[in-house]
Amino acid sequence: MALKERLGTVVSDKMDKTVVVAVENRFPHSIYQKTVSRTTRYKAHDEANNCKVGDRVRITETRPLSATKRWSVAEVLRTTNQEKQEVGK
Repeated sequence: MALKERLGTVVSDKMDKTVVVAVENRFPHSIYQKTVSRTTRYKAHDEANNCKVGDRVRITETRPLSATKRWSVAEVLRTTNQEKQEVGK
């Protein structure tokens, strides 16, 4: 069985070694064909507390780590500092 992966944005980093990642899923409505977007929030394990709010991250499915934590941060794709530097150029 392949591990599930998701791309999302960190929306909360207030917990120790845990971040909340919002993943947006876009799909066409079954009848009206309008694009619908749904946001799902996952709690992900961040061992080194590297992630900050606004970071773009890749999370992977893992064994249950707590009552609500089933995902782990695989890599940080883009940090908020990188985005600010690109805008300033």
